[in-house]
Amino acid sequence: MSDTVIEVENLWKEYRLGSISHHSLSRDLQSWWARLRRREDPNAPLYAGSTACAGGSGCDRFWALREVAFRVEQGEVLGIVGRNGAGKSTLLKILSQVTAPSRGEVRFKGRIASLLEVGTGFHPELSGRENVFLNGAILGMSKADIRSRLDEIIAFAEIEKFIDTPVKRYSSGMYVRLAFAVAAHLEPEILIVDEVLAVGDAMFQKKCLGKMQAVGRQGRTVLFVSHQMDMVRALCNRCLVLDAGRIAFEGESGAAIEQYLNAVGTRPDSISFQQEEDPSLKLQIVSGRVVNQNGEPTGSFDVFDPICLEFEYRVFQELSDVVVNFELKRNGATLFLSFDTDTVLDRRASRPKGLYRSRIKLPSPLFKSGSYSITTSTGIVNTCTYQRLEDVLAFGVELHSRPSSLLSYADKRPGVIAVPLEWTTEMIKEPV
Repeated sequence: MSDTVIEVENLWKEYRLGSISHHSLSRDLQSWWARLRRREDPNAPLYAGSTACAGGSGCDRFWALREVAFRVEQGEVLGIVGRNGAGKSTLLKILSQVTAPSRGEVRFKGRIASLLEVGTGFHPELSGRENVFLNGAILGMSKADIRSRLDEIIAFAEIEKFIDTPVKRYSSGMYVRLAFAVAAHLEPEILIVDEVLAVGDAMFQKKCLGKMQAVGRQGRTVLFVSHQMDMVRALCNRCLVLDAGRIAFEGESGAAIEQYLNAVGTRPDSISFQQEEDPSLKLQIVSGRVVNQNGEPTGSFDVFDPICLEFEYRVFQELSDVVVNFELKRNGATLFLSFDTDTVLDRRASRPKGLYRSRIKLPSPLFKSGSYSITTSTGIVNTCTYQRLEDVLAFGVELHSRPSSLLSYADKRPGVIAVPLEWTTEMIKEPV
């Protein structure tokens, strides 16, 4: 395996749906005897042996994983993404040796620490301190090694006051804090983290992200599953995209995330829109588009490309104290809101009847690579809304190969934007 620490070959996992017995000892024994002699199960439903049965209604078998094969190198941080039911958790359970594959083989080198579900590996009657020693013993560590890291684990989890309390009294957040601290600080060669970190608060998620980055820099391997694409993009260099139990894509994390978002239909792709005029709205946005610096409609930009928005709106009667605004969103979260009166307050005094066009140039470089959407609305501030158009425009920002100190690690920066700021530095005192 050389530097390969995980090698998965032709992995399949089958589950049986519904009842796991025939509710009769005699029929269970008949089925067991048939399986032992490699004969057809006399109690199986007629459809069970059909090749057309693939997990649909009436089928009692379900393939959670099919033909999965990949390798993970030492020190690599691998992301695994996919919609719910794609097979991510099943794959991690097999890698963690919680369950066995139906077919195929998994080979790995080193100790594995897993954080799959809240409370996994903890005994509810034991205290937090006792569970730290229990988990360390399971990983094959000596009591002296565990004791040397105990203070660091407790400090990271931030549960000093409750460390001697039985974990059955912990909240889900406290469970996650301690479980991650144990998994990350007992220095396993392979760290596997499922979506469980979503239970923690934002500050703890950021803390965990930094710790996993540090683990990767130390030459240990991390497998990370999350629905939070920003965390995956910041942490992982390579990703697997699972779909219906199969690997749909394997490659660089940015490309994998785009593949996943396109597959689940969460990436909006409208670069223009047109509305029929409706005088009852008083002030109505009738069209909009995303354009480049040459005024050409497009939905794809480089980090350094200027991005412009254009809106046309109709004022059906003279109005005062009205505004037009837009929200810039990423993954459903609003990054900022801008009003057309931000720099010209006089527009609120009076807006005569007529057709207007607004053009807004967004700062660049500013955006990290990813997909962005625009929501726009009109109305009177803090009083009423005439019109609101959700996610009516969209564009994507990509990280190209242009040399730059910003581009070299923009996607790895914490936060949702990456803007270069000018620093002025001078020596104020010479060395003595």
